[in-house]
Amino acid sequence: MSETMDQLTLSCPNCAQPVAESDRYCEECGIDLSTARASGTDPRATAPAPSGFSATHHATTPDDSPLPSGTSGAAGGTGADGGYDAAPGAAGSRGTAAHDGATGGGLPAAAGKGADGAYGAMPGTGGLGPTGGGLPGAAGEPDAGGGYDAAFGAVGAAAAPVPSGATGDFVLAAPVLATEVEEPEVSGAGAPDPWSSVPAGDARVCVGCGAQRIDTDGYCEACGLAQPRPRDHQERSLNGVCGVSDRGHRHHRNEDAFAVAATSRPDGGSAVVAVVCDGVSSATRPDDASQAAADSASEALLEALESGVEPETAMTEAIMTAANRVDELADEFEREPSRNAPACTIVSAVLTEGRVTVGWVGDSRAYWFPDDRSGSRRLTVDDSWATRMVEAGLMSEAEAFADARAHAITGWLGADAIEVEPHTLTFTPDAPGTVLICTDGLWNYAEAAADLAAVVPADARTKPLHAAQTLARYACDRGGHDNVTVALLPVDGIEPHEPTMPNHPPTLVGDSLDSPTLQLREGES
Repeated sequence: MSETMDQLTLSCPNCAQPVAESDRYCEECGIDLSTARASGTDPRATAPAPSGFSATHHATTPDDSPLPSGTSGAAGGTGADGGYDAAPGAAGSRGTAAHDGATGGGLPAAAGKGADGAYGAMPGTGGLGPTGGGLPGAAGEPDAGGGYDAAFGAVGAAAAPVPSGATGDFVLAAPVLATEVEEPEVSGAGAPDPWSSVPAGDARVCVGCGAQRIDTDGYCEACGLAQPRPRDHQERSLNGVCGVSDRGHRHHRNEDAFAVAATSRPDGGSAVVAVVCDGVSSATRPDDASQAAADSASEALLEALESGVEPETAMTEAIMTAANRVDELADEFEREPSRNAPACTIVSAVLTEGRVTVGWVGDSRAYWFPDDRSGSRRLTVDDSWATRMVEAGLMSEAEAFADARAHAITGWLGADAIEVEPHTLTFTPDAPGTVLICTDGLWNYAEAAADLAAVVPADARTKPLHAAQTLARYACDRGGHDNVTVALLPVDGIEPHEPTMPNHPPTLVGDSLDSPTLQLREGES
């Protein structure tokens, strides 16, 4: 048994795990080494399979990479005289089995020891050469003449057959580990990546690290970066009107919304519509409020204009429709503690039959910029604390807008509004130019019409989308402290007409300010 004991100190006869002579049990498979030493029987033939192992295992190489197809071989059998037959390789890739003659690339079983004390060679073909499919086995023990039979010869070399066991001694197993769990086979090149939570076919990748692991909450599972939401940046363009909206840099979501549309009048004339809304940040669900108002006002304007309703009337009715829709949101959403009902501001413009009609509630604004910029002016008057202070003569315009309370609004759409009073203005431009409507995310950086005129590109009328993009980028480049939304309506050459007077109290034109009608309730935008 000395030879047996020597080999047991090298590895477990069952799983090839290295063991020491003093070890009683194998740490890998758990067989009783002392019993195996005493009995001299092959523990692989009698010991129960280790927990978690199946009768057939997928083998791996020592670096845990899977073996080629067909490389799992069965354990060798016990010969009549106590020796072991080499296990035949499984049918598959090229290779010659050691004993049975079955072709395949199976793992070579341990070589049996011959009657003269020499160990037979492992299978020759099937080694590391280009034609083989198996893994090399351990070299044989020295034979009676002191030489070694090669475990694997050169590629294609014939192997001496191992007789059906000539001794009861244990032999070293081939240096191969088996996985405890049989891996499921995945067919097809388009198998889903188990590390990706993106459904198959979804091309979204992280804008930060490029990983295709975006979860349902919109965050990258690899780097944790929040991904852009659909409303973070939007652009829409039609013939005669366009709009751009951007989240900016400071807000976690875009609470602005806009709508642009075009239709025809009963007489065949065209009409274009733009609506811009700014959600009140201190209210519940301001993003839903602004979107609901923009959608409902746009739809109401289109229906009215198609029916032949005058633009001024259509504008007033559309703003009231939007107000009612925002009111309904108070019952659809549970109000957040310490917050008001959903609320927003609105500004809208309609261009039809050579006339421009503007309507608004709150502090979102409309401007007129002729091509030569000589008559640039603001068309709206803010429903805000700053406007009240200027109206009352308590502050200059510069002082009022420098105050922290400047943007507290006194008019808005929402269930908490005391009374919604839409303002409207209609005028006929006397020169080609551009109508601009926007939220305070833009005009905060260029409040006066002259200042903003210097920022509006000179080709805004002919390239309105590019101009809108430029203005949104202008606000973001200066800090992007708020959401920014811009809509442009180009006005082509028109025969000179005297501008019509607005049908509401005088508005701020140039640097003068008269007295508009204002609500007294304050909020924030």
